Amino acid sequence: MAVPLQKRLLTIDDFYAMAETGILAGDERVELIRGELVEMTPIGDRHSFYVTMLADLLVELRPKIIVSSQNPVRLARQQSVPQPDIVLLRRRADLRFRPPRAEDVLLLVEVSDSSLAYDRDVKIPLYAESGIPEAWLVDLNSESIFVFRRPSPDGYLEKQRLGRGARISTAAFPDHSLSVDEIFGITG
Repeated sequence: MAVPLQKRLLTIDDFYAMAETGILAGDERVELIRGELVEMTPIGDRHSFYVTMLADLLVELRPKIIVSSQNPVRLARQQSVPQPDIVLLRRRADLRFRPPRAEDVLLLVEVSDSSLAYDRDVKIPLYAESGIPEAWLVDLNSESIFVFRRPSPDGYLEKQRLGRGARISTAAFPDHSLSVDEIFGITG
């Protein structure tokens, strides 16, 4: 008879202790998702370009927000520390003393070149469950942006796919819009 393997899930404290003691190397690309260490795919040139350029477009919202690129967000109830590609944070002085949490996030963006299914099926539901008000999934292959709003424990209640010719704005700043063509057709 086969004995089922027991899985030991990590806490956020365990995760950071592993980094502090050198069990996880400082440059190791891992996230903590629902207590499990998940190895992240290497950042490719195309992915890096679009993250940088989209962050540059969103920085126009400053000084109302802080733009954070590829940095962790602590989701304590879900024992998760994802590293989204872009996060728009509320401008708060206490962020100097603690890492960003779900209640600090106005918009979270995942840029997908090769990880669309994982981002859509694992990370987006995690963000909804955490109460993050809005998430965008930028699919580089279809040149589409999937917009998720109105979080609930069962996922986002509002979902929309925008393609070329459409305009997109954050729920927090509806008067500031970007064209999808501008995002995917960025020229320098």
